[in-house]
Amino acid sequence: MTLKELLKDWVSNINMSSFNENPILGLAMDSRYILKDYVFIALAGAKQHGLTYVDQALDKGACAVVYDSAESNGELAEYTNLVQMIAVDGLAMKIGDIAARFHGKPSELMAVIGITGTNGKTSCSQFLSQMFDDCGIIGTLGWGQWNKLHKTINTTPDALETQRILAELLKENKKIVAMEVSSHGLDQGRVNGVTFKGAIYTNISRDHLDYHATMEAYLQAKLLLLKSVGLAFVVVNLDDESSDRIIATVPENVAIWGVSVKGKTRLDCTCIIAESILNSDEGIEFNLHCQGNKHKIKVPLYGDFNVENVLTVFTAMLAMQVTEAEAIKRLGSIKPIVGRMERFGGNCDPLIFVDYAHTPDALDKVLSSAKKHCTQALWVVFGCGGDRDKGKRSQMGRIATRWADHVIITDDNPRYENGLDIISEILAGCQDINNQNLGRKVEVIQDRAKAIRNVLARASQKDCIVIAGKGHELYQEINGIRFNFSDSQVIKDALTARAG
Repeated sequence: MTLKELLKDWVSNINMSSFNENPILGLAMDSRYILKDYVFIALAGAKQHGLTYVDQALDKGACAVVYDSAESNGELAEYTNLVQMIAVDGLAMKIGDIAARFHGKPSELMAVIGITGTNGKTSCSQFLSQMFDDCGIIGTLGWGQWNKLHKTINTTPDALETQRILAELLKENKKIVAMEVSSHGLDQGRVNGVTFKGAIYTNISRDHLDYHATMEAYLQAKLLLLKSVGLAFVVVNLDDESSDRIIATVPENVAIWGVSVKGKTRLDCTCIIAESILNSDEGIEFNLHCQGNKHKIKVPLYGDFNVENVLTVFTAMLAMQVTEAEAIKRLGSIKPIVGRMERFGGNCDPLIFVDYAHTPDALDKVLSSAKKHCTQALWVVFGCGGDRDKGKRSQMGRIATRWADHVIITDDNPRYENGLDIISEILAGCQDINNQNLGRKVEVIQDRAKAIRNVLARASQKDCIVIAGKGHELYQEINGIRFNFSDSQVIKDALTARAG
């Protein structure tokens, strides 16, 4: 593909008259990844502008530099005789479409299902990928296929990386892609150029207000997924407060499917209901009602919220033309997800769950669900991430003291904040609880590994422990440095020591 073919819709014919006709071999927004005959796309970053690195890009063999015309400056003149400098208005929001064209618009050749919401995106994408042999994944845990993933930096990669990954999945003969779509990804245009066949809305609750500022702005970002050209179906959690807003935004001729664990139905969508939910040491079971039929479902998952996830995945299968009988059969093979109500212990040890819950709603659901597995005391170890929405910290403290018998507040990923300041803000919420025994109920153990080991040493066999906030993460970020750390590994080591 030549520069003219790549940029013909975004650059005037007059400006393209001098374009080199040699084929371009790649696109990159980071000068470190430039190879010979790559196009360097220079955008404004969080700390520096990409135009700062034009020299490095040229040294590595860039054949052209594309930048936003509104962000240029007089210093660019020195490069005009060295390389083609191409200005594109509103470049940041067009990169997805440019990259899609470069890679042959891979999403148009697959059925991409976008999964958005505050909680449940990862579980739904991972479960959905288990239900189809030819399904790829893009999300928090990585990209690739079930149980064989490559790392990603963000839940939704940048626009260039998203299209590159889609092209790779197409080469691997994936016909379906379950893609987590974050509010940041939607707002920043990271999924521009992606054709979505389906959209799934798990739930909308408080998160990322450090970025969006208001819940309305957060919801509006989520609703951008419904503007995708080619959308054929939408699955909506009818129990969520935002479901009416979401459904009202769905374009005409797009099939609407609703799921509910509270018996909610609507006349304008096909509804799938779960009832009679039971929790046991082996997982959850419930009755599934689908278009007049009733099915008994039993899965090795924990937490009532996983009923919503299973319902959602089942419904997405129906929307993808899988028969009801076959969809029920496939649910029988569903497997737990790393860091999502991941179970440890049991038998002679306390029942232990590791979960990624890092929002008020997620923590509430995890603890209320864990309570149902408890025969004695419920313990929770959690903290809150630094440099993120501070308003949720006191809310999470309040929720923890509401559900748990013992609350241990610790570090999560403090990042560049003082961990003790974060803990203090969590404690402010705990103090709102009218509980005379609060002093004995809530403790602070800042060192996360010590906190986990301390609880495992003190909890009795019939207690239940929730380690919340980090889930699958294999690091702890402090002052810009990521240290190797895994909640699960600390638990495994502590259980081994306990047994010894």
